[in-house]
Amino acid sequence: MDYLKKFQNWRVHNKMLVKQELISRIKDYFDLNIYETKVWLALLGKGIASAGEIAELSRVPRSRTYDVLESLEKKGFAIIKLGKPVKYIGVKPHMILEKMKNNVRSDAEERIVTLSNIRNTDEFVKLEEIYKEGLRPIKKEDLSAAIKGRSNISNYLREILQNAEKEVLICTNAEDINYKLKLFQQTVQSLSKNGIKILIALSGDEKLIRKFEKDLGIKVKKTDVDAKFFIVDRKEILFYLSKNSSPEDTAIWLNSDFFAQAFTSIFEKAVNVVQ
Repeated sequence: MDYLKKFQNWRVHNKMLVKQELISRIKDYFDLNIYETKVWLALLGKGIASAGEIAELSRVPRSRTYDVLESLEKKGFAIIKLGKPVKYIGVKPHMILEKMKNNVRSDAEERIVTLSNIRNTDEFVKLEEIYKEGLRPIKKEDLSAAIKGRSNISNYLREILQNAEKEVLICTNAEDINYKLKLFQQTVQSLSKNGIKILIALSGDEKLIRKFEKDLGIKVKKTDVDAKFFIVDRKEILFYLSKNSSPEDTAIWLNSDFFAQAFTSIFEKAVNVVQ
């Protein structure tokens, strides 16, 4: 029996050596420290083990192994087997992953509620007042900005579209709509509810365009114009500097009647071509 036990420990230890190069990655993936990662891997490789066995397999000091196992139990990575002597069982990785996803989702929802409540505070009202005071001395034609980053652009785009009073013109490609489908669905619904006129012209795959037409619940024109721009009330325009969507996207926003009207002419010609 002693030989069998030594052979099993030797086999598990060899598995651990193979995994050494993955320890740092697993540590980061699951937000563990080095000792916790080594002990969890040893426990997964062994299945059921005592603290002494885990210390031998993981090469974590025996004096620390008890604390590490207790920490892993609290985090849900290990459970204690009923009976004597005390032994531990490693929790399946996919169960850990699902738990972590649920925790992130729950934390995000709580964070969203917290951020939403900020709008009702006196401090936020003061921030809005400071911003408006700062804008008053600025000439309308001086209002322009370069926006970098896909997420930042999407947030800014949502803001200017939701502030539309009469009309929104959208010219982009089907792939871009596909990436921002949730944003466009919510925006189109909100604009339509407020009686805002919406015109959309898309380049790209015909089948994908018709799918979006159905998903968005609005008539979509197909165009050969390979550009991405959004015009609000023929006064504001946001246009991308590249057609391919990436995390490093850059867009230009202009509060300019001149530029908005110029791009509106391009849009109207594009729509007329396909009519």
